[in-house]
Amino acid sequence: MPLSAARVACRLVRGVTMAFALVLCVVQAAQAQQVGIVQSQILVLDPDRLFAESQVGQRLTEQYQGERDALIANNRELEAQLRGEEQALTASRSTMSATDFRAKADAFDARVRSIRSENERRARDLERGRELAPLSLMRMAEPILVQLMLDTGGQIILDNRQVLLRADAIDITDLAITRVNEAIGDGTDLGAEAAPIQDPSMSPDAAPEAGDTAD
Repeated sequence: MPLSAARVACRLVRGVTMAFALVLCVVQAAQAQQVGIVQSQILVLDPDRLFAESQVGQRLTEQYQGERDALIANNRELEAQLRGEEQALTASRSTMSATDFRAKADAFDARVRSIRSENERRARDLERGRELAPLSLMRMAEPILVQLMLDTGGQIILDNRQVLLRADAIDITDLAITRVNEAIGDGTDLGAEAAPIQDPSMSPDAAPEAGDTAD
């Protein structure tokens, strides 16, 4: 029995629709293959790995450690100097009046306290810079991550530390590391923005100390 014109038209529309859907799937698959990851609206990023494995993160870590080591060495020299001054002051006690000795001892103690206070301040700056370095990297990487979202069709990037269950297919950490390295390298061209701190120093427990002067 011949098909009606309406039924023929309906089948034709369904055929065209299926063909279009097939072509669309092929295009999307090709786009996903070009990007290198599966298209997904929900993406996951490991910020710790991004910092630890990116060139800029590694440079900031090395810079922090290098500055810390240099300042620890400097403070050890200063500690030795202060101990020498303390010993010299103690040895000169017998040649000085009690009033003069007390004045010099008080001045020495004030100097030691000032040095220790400055070292503690600089140590806080160092630790604050170390804590802020990953945030500095995220600010530099933000436009790169935005473009990555556009390329993958993503609507949101989640911190993997806040995700209980996830599929590895939507983890973009490896691709993010690659793109950050390609775009900004170790971050030196970005100037001060890539510096973890302004005035780093060692930890407070390494601050110079001097023993109590004799009465």
